[in-house]
Amino acid sequence: MTTEQIDYARYIDHTLLAMDTTESQINQLCEEARQHNFYAVCVNSGYVPLAAHLLQDSNVKVCSVIGFPLGAGLTVSKAFEAKAAIAAGAQEIDMVINVGWLKSGLNDEVKADIAAVREVCAAIPLKVILETCLLSDEQIVVVCEMCRELDVAFVKTSTGFSTGGAREDHVKLMRATVGSEMGVKASGAVRDRATAGKMIAAGATRIGTSSGVAIVSGDAAATGSY
Repeated sequence: MTTEQIDYARYIDHTLLAMDTTESQINQLCEEARQHNFYAVCVNSGYVPLAAHLLQDSNVKVCSVIGFPLGAGLTVSKAFEAKAAIAAGAQEIDMVINVGWLKSGLNDEVKADIAAVREVCAAIPLKVILETCLLSDEQIVVVCEMCRELDVAFVKTSTGFSTGGAREDHVKLMRATVGSEMGVKASGAVRDRATAGKMIAAGATRIGTSSGVAIVSGDAAATGSY
């Protein structure tokens, strides 16, 4: 598939996660998602009810982030937030791992944290955010293997709120580790069509971005976009 043949809209989780996001901005996000037929919108859990209402008669799914952006909360709080978000209308869940635990060598605790949210999600697709900019290649592989064993739907590169976003080499490594059956989501710093195309070629099956309109139109993204 050439970059010209890619249906970029169907890869995109149209994302708005800033702490000062207003209702009017969520309205605009959902309207843009409808207009361009994006795969999903990705919002903080507090805006799930509004997004679900705005998109209830569309093909656009509602995704909620969990434990965002630090991933350092109690496991029980992550599981509760995921359960509440699903009850409010979330159709996909993106959770952040506990990076500090991983870097402390607490692999069993990291896996249990993911497993608790995975159990709550049941048939709802779970994407696990690694925050790859903070990890070594070996740590990326470890988490990807955990996620494969737990049968999560996707591994995801980044929150977009740390020291870096998606990189081609990380996407390739994640794809090589999880194989062809799982999804890989590239998020953070994917702001134009060329970058999105490179991530898809590297193995990404979903793109998380606030620059979805720019990507599908081939325009330059706004400064400071996710």
